[in-house]
Amino acid sequence: MSLNFFKKYKIPLLFAIASIALYINFGYGLERSDFIKLILICTYLFYLSYYFIEKVKLNFWLLASLGIVSRLAFIAAIPNLSQDFYRFLWDGRLLLQGVSPYLFTPSSATALGVTMEQSQQLIEGMGALNASHFSNYPPINQLFFAIAALFAGKSILGSVVVLRVLIILADVGILYFGKKLLEKWNLPIKNIFWYFLNPFIIIELTGNLHFEGVMLFFFVWALYLLFKGKWLWAAILIGISVSVKLLPLLFLPLFLTYFINDKTQKVLEIFGVSIKRLAGFYSVIGFTVVLVFLPFLSSEFIQNFSSTIALWFQNFEFNASVYYIIRWIGFQVVGWNIIGTTGKILPVFVLLFVLAIAFFRKNKTPQELMIGMLFAVSIYFLLSTTVHPWYIATPLFLSVFTKYKFPIVWSFVVMLSYYAYGKDGFDENLWLVTLEYAGVIGFAVWEIFLSPKQKPVSF
Repeated sequence: MSLNFFKKYKIPLLFAIASIALYINFGYGLERSDFIKLILICTYLFYLSYYFIEKVKLNFWLLASLGIVSRLAFIAAIPNLSQDFYRFLWDGRLLLQGVSPYLFTPSSATALGVTMEQSQQLIEGMGALNASHFSNYPPINQLFFAIAALFAGKSILGSVVVLRVLIILADVGILYFGKKLLEKWNLPIKNIFWYFLNPFIIIELTGNLHFEGVMLFFFVWALYLLFKGKWLWAAILIGISVSVKLLPLLFLPLFLTYFINDKTQKVLEIFGVSIKRLAGFYSVIGFTVVLVFLPFLSSEFIQNFSSTIALWFQNFEFNASVYYIIRWIGFQVVGWNIIGTTGKILPVFVLLFVLAIAFFRKNKTPQELMIGMLFAVSIYFLLSTTVHPWYIATPLFLSVFTKYKFPIVWSFVVMLSYYAYGKDGFDENLWLVTLEYAGVIGFAVWEIFLSPKQKPVSF
C-alpha cells in the first residue's frame, strides 16, 4: 500500500519536498533587504500551493499535513521580515513582572530602572520608533506574550518558539472550524487551504509571529457557534477575539440584519425576542471586552492606548492606496502632507460604508454575512493609511467562504511592499504600490461586476 501511495503521489511528494526546502531557505537564509530572492521564493511557493490545491487536488489530510510541516519548518527561525516580535517579548516579560505594558514605553521603563533579561537586545531589536511608543496590543494578546515569558523568559529564541507554537495551534483551529463551516454550507472543502496552505499566511503568521491568526481562530470559532444558534458563547468568543486584535469591532454592525431577518419581522412577538437577543449579543461582547481590559483600566491606560491607536491613522503611512492619491492631491493643493486631517476623515468614510452594508445590504444568511464582512474589511484597508502585509490575513480568511478570490491575489501581490526595506534604508516604490493595488482592485471589479461566474451562492 505504501509503495502504491508513493507511485501515485511521486510528483506531488517531490514538489512538497521542494516547498519545504524553500520555506527553510526563507526562514533561515533570507534577509528582508534581498527583495529579488524574497519575491522569487514567494512566487514559486504560491505556484506550488495552487498546484497542490487546484491541480493535484490532494485529499484533506495530505494538504493539512503539508501545511503543518511547512509551519514547523520555521520552528527555530528568528523572524526576518518584521521586528515586532521583540516588542511582544518585551511586553510579555514586563507583564510577568507585574508591570503594565500600557503605562511605560520601553525607553521610559529602562530610564526608570525596570530590568529584564536581554532588555537592551530587545529594545535595539524593536527599533527606536517602537520603543518610544506605548503598547497597543490588547490584553489577550498580552497574555500570549506573557506565556512566552513564563516558559522561556531568558531566551529570545525560546520565547519565539513558544509564540510560534501558539500561532500554529490557532491555525490548526482555523482549519478545523473552517472545514466544518464549508461542509455545513456545501462549499468545496479545499477552499480552507487557500488560507491554511497559503505561503503568505505561513510566512507572515507562523514565520514572523503576527497574531492575526489567533484573532481569526477565536472569531471563526465564534461564527461556528453563532451559526449553530449558540449566540451567547459566540458573543464571548468575539469579545476575546477583539481582545487579541481590535479589528473584529468593524464587523459588529453587520450582525444587525442577521439577528433581525424577514421571518422574525412577520411576528411582532418574535421580532421583540430578536431585538432582545441582538441587544444581549452586543452586551455580552461589550462585557467580555471590558472584563478583559478591566485589570489595566485607568485614566493613564485610556490616554496611552487611544493615543497609540491614533498614531496608525494620523502619523504612520505604509503601502496605502486611496490615501496615497489623497496625499498627492494634498501636496498639489496645500503643499504639505495632510495625513493629520485625512487620517481623521477616512475612518468616518469606513464607518459610513460599514453602516451602509449593515442597513442596506442583505446579511440575513451566514454566507451573506461573510460576504458583507469581506467587503467591509476590504474597504477599510483600501482607505487605510497603513497596510502591513499581514493585515490581509483577515480578508483572505473571509474569502474562503465566498466565491470572491481577489484576497488571494492580494495575499500574493502585497509581498511587493517589502521592496521598501532595502539595504539603504526605508524607501517605498510607489510604482510597485500602484501595481499591487491595480491588480487587486482590477481583479475585484472584474469578480464583482463583470464575471458571470461570481454570483454568490444561495443569495
